[in-house]
Amino acid sequence: MRNTRFGRGTLCIALLSGLAGCGDSGVQEIKQWMADARKETRVAVPKLSPPKQFIPFSYGGKSSVDPFNPSKLAVALARLKANSSGALKPDMERRRDPLESYPLDTLKMVGTLEKPGLSYALLQVDKSVFQVKVGNYIGQNFGMITAITETEVDVKEIVQDASGDWVERKAKLELQEAKK
Repeated sequence: MRNTRFGRGTLCIALLSGLAGCGDSGVQEIKQWMADARKETRVAVPKLSPPKQFIPFSYGGKSSVDPFNPSKLAVALARLKANSSGALKPDMERRRDPLESYPLDTLKMVGTLEKPGLSYALLQVDKSVFQVKVGNYIGQNFGMITAITETEVDVKEIVQDASGDWVERKAKLELQEAKK
């Protein structure tokens, strides 16, 4: 008896799910709507504009001087050098200060000293500390100290640019805080 109940229950479930699958579920309405939409929709393709007319270009610079010619560059640099006054030059004859043998980026400002009317900066290189004032030379680019404050040393360097002219460049050494 038990097997017959189980068999009847299974049969009923199978029949109900089969009947549920036979239903339309609104598919017919969707198909009708799609058919109506296809009938009403009109495809409009705009006309393409004609292509632009190609006009060939004739390069007439073959006979002129090449702008990247090294001799032309040399002539232009010579003209610039002749026009420049050349008033700015480092003093090659003066005696060198000890700190001029070190690059500027290896020098560290570690403190200041003040006397009435005069300020000194303490600069460290390697394990040595040097006392410098405004007017002293430092670094390998003819750098001269122009100002000293409690937190920095202003330096004016004289370097050569690409054309060989001497130009001024500003630099600064800032106070290095002691590591604890």
